[in-house]
Amino acid sequence: MSTPTVNPPQQNKAKAPRVVAELGRPETPEETAARKAENSRKHRAKQTINNLVLSLAATLGLVIVIVLIVPRSDKPIERAVDWSSVAAELQPTVDVTLVDPALPAGWTANSTELSTDKAGITSWYIALISPEKQYLGIHQGIDTDASWLAAKLDGNSPVSTAVIDGVSWDVYSNPKPADERGLFHYALVTEAGPSTIVLLGEAGPEVFDSVATELAPDVRAAQEDAR
Repeated sequence: MSTPTVNPPQQNKAKAPRVVAELGRPETPEETAARKAENSRKHRAKQTINNLVLSLAATLGLVIVIVLIVPRSDKPIERAVDWSSVAAELQPTVDVTLVDPALPAGWTANSTELSTDKAGITSWYIALISPEKQYLGIHQGIDTDASWLAAKLDGNSPVSTAVIDGVSWDVYSNPKPADERGLFHYALVTEAGPSTIVLLGEAGPEVFDSVATELAPDVRAAQEDAR
């Protein structure tokens, strides 16, 4: 009877730690934990960026939809300004009478301003829009010089004079071709005390005459202002 051969138990060989190329040696447990933590952080950061991109894309898509469905108009938005209220509010700040025409229904203003330019000249401005949607600006300069008026009228000289409701006005007409005149087609200018009052715009002479008529009481009051 043969004796069975008993093989000695095999020894489990421990797996050698992985050598990290950057280190040239195996990682320590602390380095392994740090590497895994860093990988987790990078993964979370990537997910955050992806979520942000998706959120921005969704928001942009919503904006595009809103733009497409909201009705739009090609007509410019008109802003009405109560020039009389503005004039009354500013009047205590100056020593001259600020002109304030009482115009009939249909007239509007889209801008008013009391300003002082680099030369120290203060002026009151009303941008009027006629019922026919034509611009007519009122400029009232205080203690002006020749250059102030020349700048308003492109250096042109008066072509005639007109007396409107007792007030004498110099009449100006822009000699340039119609498509080169800008907003200055026609103008009326008068002196009233320390004020130089300019009506300038693209409306016809009859429209200017109507505004000058409404301005006459203010012009006469301004004539009494002390220089």
